[in-house]
Amino acid sequence: MGKTPEIMNNTGTTPPAQDTPATNKASGWISLPLLISLLTLLLLGWHWLDSRQRDMQMELNLGRRLAEFEVHNKESGILARQTQEAVREAQAKLSLLEQKMAESQSHQMAVEELYQEMSRNRDEWVLAEIEQMLLIASQQLQLAGNVRAAMIALQTAESRLQRLDRPQFFTLRKAINKDIEKLQSLPQIDLAGLNLRLDNLSADVDQLPLLPGRITVTAKPAPRQPLPENFWLRLREEAWQDFKELVRIQNLEKPELPLLPPEQAYFLRENLKLRLLSARLALLQRNEASYKADIKAAEDWLRHYFDTSDKTVRNALSHLKQLGQSRLSIDLPDITASLDAARTFKLAREKSGK
Repeated sequence: MGKTPEIMNNTGTTPPAQDTPATNKASGWISLPLLISLLTLLLLGWHWLDSRQRDMQMELNLGRRLAEFEVHNKESGILARQTQEAVREAQAKLSLLEQKMAESQSHQMAVEELYQEMSRNRDEWVLAEIEQMLLIASQQLQLAGNVRAAMIALQTAESRLQRLDRPQFFTLRKAINKDIEKLQSLPQIDLAGLNLRLDNLSADVDQLPLLPGRITVTAKPAPRQPLPENFWLRLREEAWQDFKELVRIQNLEKPELPLLPPEQAYFLRENLKLRLLSARLALLQRNEASYKADIKAAEDWLRHYFDTSDKTVRNALSHLKQLGQSRLSIDLPDITASLDAARTFKLAREKSGK
């Protein structure tokens, strides 16, 4: 029912069905959805495969990253342990350094105390040295009148304080500089030059000629007559000859000075040398009165007993005149201010205990 009867051919087989237009149309409509389904399946399969590959790739990447993370984690653990060990070592070293620093600080404090003690001792020694120099300067000026020695002592003390360069010594240095200025303002007296000129004059005394005819020429004694054989006559002759040798008769009514025998000329030169030597001693003692008296006496002796027409004698007289005009005594200043300043500074330092 509802089926198309099959038509048998002469051979008794069923002839092949012939496509009708309706059948062709039905098969065309059936193939299009199938094709779409197949395409959809293909797309779904391709998408599944792509997703699967992506998932596998993601799993691989994730596994690799997990492995790398594990490696990094292990390395981080190793680094952490190393860091902890380094921190412990650093802490141990830090504690050791702190201990050494504490010891160093204690040593530094001890060294600073020792340095301060040495500095105090050195300052005290320097103050004692400066005080001694200032005392020498005051003594040389007041007792001996030696301005040069006093100047040298003050300048030595000033240079000593200048090398230290301590601000607490400023007042002392100021007082010393004032005393140095006082000495520098004094007139200069060349004691060494005057002494040398007197020494040269004393050495030239033996070459200075005396006045002509001032030295007596001792004649050879005449041979004695043979004494008589009589005892009384011989005694009278001997007594008379001895009396003539003891007594010398000279005419002193003339103003000329008596003649000098050779031995007295020798003593004259030696006395002149002694006068010049006495003048040198008075010069060193700054005794101006005694110095000028000796110079005047030496000058008078040269005029009375020596030949003033000779050039050497005239030069000696000129030198003596110049030496006699030299001034020895000067008003010496008071340089005890620096010494008082040193003693005051030392006393204040001892009271403060610095």
